[in-house]
Amino acid sequence: MEILTRENRLLCVLILLLGAAGSAGAQDIYKCTKNGQVAYTDRPCPGGKGELLHQADDSEIIDQYLDLGQDDVAKRYAVSHNIDSLYKQRLEARKQRMEAKAQQQADEAALERQREEADRQQALIDAAASRSRLQGENDALRQQNAEYLDQLSQPVNNNGGPYYNAGPGYWGGGPPYGGGHGPGPVGPPTPAPPPVFHPCVPIAGGTVKC
Repeated sequence: MEILTRENRLLCVLILLLGAAGSAGAQDIYKCTKNGQVAYTDRPCPGGKGELLHQADDSEIIDQYLDLGQDDVAKRYAVSHNIDSLYKQRLEARKQRMEAKAQQQADEAALERQREEADRQQALIDAAASRSRLQGENDALRQQNAEYLDQLSQPVNNNGGPYYNAGPGYWGGGPPYGGGHGPGPVGPPTPAPPPVFHPCVPIAGGTVKC
């Protein structure tokens, strides 16, 4: 069980080294065994014993130097290994990658500017619509106020006399003391005769006679 655990740990180390070879830069990976112990390294095993698991090719090495900005080192490596044509290919590939990256960034920036412009235009449209709505409401209120003031300025019709066109409250229908036009009594009117009271007397049978 312990051996399997140790082998699993070594396998994890190998996976990490292979991942590092692809991301951090080109490098060789060796599997070395010493005194029954297995180790993985990026350098040849002591005494030349061991197993080469991954060997960085010339393209990886040149790409590594180019990505680090060491173009002169990459060129010297290509000249020393007589692979100048490969260097030119990798240099052109790097140039294309950089141009593609720059184009992608430019496209993203242009798209962002378009979104910002669209948002700005929409904000202007919304603001104009809001102003138009408020202007319409203000115009309606001003019209209502003008109509109300016009109603208040109209004269009150009093041609029918007081008390809603009711006739004068004179007794007998004419002004007192003959002050009106046409015939009529002179002086105060004759008072009405006093009421006559007839006494009622009881009669037989429980009835009353008045």
